[in-house]
Amino acid sequence: MAHYVIMGCGRVGAMLAHTLDNAGHSVAVIDQEPRAFRRLRPTFGGAQVTGVGFDRTTLMQAGIEEAFAFAAVSSGDNSNILATRVARETFHVPHVVARIYDPGRAEIYQRLGIPTVAAVRWSADQVLRRILPEQSINGDFRESSGRLILGELSLDPSWLGHPLHTVEAAAGVRIAYVTRFGEGMLPRPDTSYQQGDVLHAMMNVDRTAEISRILSHSPAKEIQ
Repeated sequence: MAHYVIMGCGRVGAMLAHTLDNAGHSVAVIDQEPRAFRRLRPTFGGAQVTGVGFDRTTLMQAGIEEAFAFAAVSSGDNSNILATRVARETFHVPHVVARIYDPGRAEIYQRLGIPTVAAVRWSADQVLRRILPEQSINGDFRESSGRLILGELSLDPSWLGHPLHTVEAAAGVRIAYVTRFGEGMLPRPDTSYQQGDVLHAMMNVDRTAEISRILSHSPAKEIQ
């Protein structure tokens, strides 16, 4: 199981913490206000860290160095973005997401390669889709027979730099489009997977678990 760090113990932060804890993951929740932890149920098995979420010492106390993902869901846009950048750029956390209340600012940060979810279209499910491997493939579209689904792929960082056709060959999917810097683009034969890319692919519904497993590991040597 993976380790997750959540900044902000509001209603949504607590919901995320409980969901991840229920799934058997290791969780640490950061909040400046100790009373915020009252939102966590008595049976919550994760860590409660009082402090500023973008402070390096606080993040280290929360286990950021071992974190698989970091979610900043406090009430402040600036704090969420700053904390997310520290998690990604200083501690190299592979999966990060920031909650942003201002849709305009969310678009700007998305163009900079920082995954964001604007509050006007925000939900805990959308955050989980970006940080939880077993929920990484949720369909945005399903064709009429129900056999094919269009969904986001979650790739191990070791796939960075690899041509998209190697992703298709390894996972048995067809990449429909790529979201890069907040904008959709159609992949070309020479398009490679870059930091911050979101890949949207058509795949067989009954293979989603297998596809997630394949892409959560490093590429096989024969396709490198």
